[in-house]
Amino acid sequence: MRFPWLILICVFFPFAVFAQNGIISGTVTNADSKKPLPRASVFLSNSAIGSATNEDGKYLLSGIRPGQYTLVVSILGYEEYSKTILVGREPIKLDIELAQKPLQLREVVISSSADWKKNYEAFRKEFIGTDENAKYCEVINPHILNLTYNPSKQLLHADADEFLVVENKALGYRVKFLLNDFKIDKIAGLISREGQQVFEELPGSEAQKKRWHEKREEAYYGSAMHFYRSLYADKLAEQGFQIYRLSRYLNPERPEEEVIRRKIKYFTEIRRADSANYWISLANKSKYYRDNLIKPALFTFEILNRDEQQGLFDIHFQNYLYVVYTKKTDDVYNKDLYRPMDMPNYAVSVVTLMAPYAIFDMNGIIVANAPIYEGTWSRDRLSDMLPVDYVPDQK
Repeated sequence: MRFPWLILICVFFPFAVFAQNGIISGTVTNADSKKPLPRASVFLSNSAIGSATNEDGKYLLSGIRPGQYTLVVSILGYEEYSKTILVGREPIKLDIELAQKPLQLREVVISSSADWKKNYEAFRKEFIGTDENAKYCEVINPHILNLTYNPSKQLLHADADEFLVVENKALGYRVKFLLNDFKIDKIAGLISREGQQVFEELPGSEAQKKRWHEKREEAYYGSAMHFYRSLYADKLAEQGFQIYRLSRYLNPERPEEEVIRRKIKYFTEIRRADSANYWISLANKSKYYRDNLIKPALFTFEILNRDEQQGLFDIHFQNYLYVVYTKKTDDVYNKDLYRPMDMPNYAVSVVTLMAPYAIFDMNGIIVANAPIYEGTWSRDRLSDMLPVDYVPDQK
């Protein structure tokens, strides 16, 4: 009677082995005393994989999709630990020592409650977003944020000494951020963020979970993560993507952004309306001119290389990469985003490399030389953020 079951085990066992995901385990101790550190947070940044050390300082992370991750260990009073790890199917054993953080006196910045609220609203807008999902995001502990604004440089800075917790009730995640540095540079029009985050599932009814699943699928398809995963799998067309080289030049009729902002501020303050309106008209001009899509569409092999290190890929191209997602439309006006007259209003993103190439992993996440995005992807914020180990339905 056991023989048929033996056949089934032999048939399916190879697939069970193949589907096995990665494991990371180890012990977290004090670097000086070598004593174990209980209740330290141990997680893979940007993922839904996280835990805490037990009383013996031991931790275990399991069920990890193969790919490159940043392992983060954090506990109050100690220096944050982070290490890049390539997870495969072999278990990883990693013991970690944490050094105690020296006592540092933070510069005291005196500001009114009105100033803090104004700075917080600017932070929230750029950190969480302004789309429909953002309406359902709640910051649980906003007052742990250290917010400062430099009016002369028009630079807003934010950081925190502990986890900033945000509940995204549109996607069903509680997201915990170790926010080391967040800047909004209004003159350069740039937003930068340094830190780590981990996702936790929110509890909910079956009806809520169904809605969250639908919203997660909506956020995933057409995203940068979806694009990079489709790129390395060589399934761009199948997944609804088209890619082109874009050539364009800086508009010689439009001065630099810093000059425009300074002139508008100056003429507005001295109440020279005609001069202020002139500079406002220059601000409304596109940064680029002579935009042109170079056809035909590119093939995957023209922009993708497999890295010598298993599970990593690099993307490279000349000028700018123009990415079209044909299964969604985007009606947000952007004066700097070129759209051919004969192309429907598809979701479009422009990718600019800051180095000869950018490196991404099997999860579709940039791990080195992050590029700059314009268009649809540039508006992605926490409200649409998914963990890197998210697995969508196959469509």
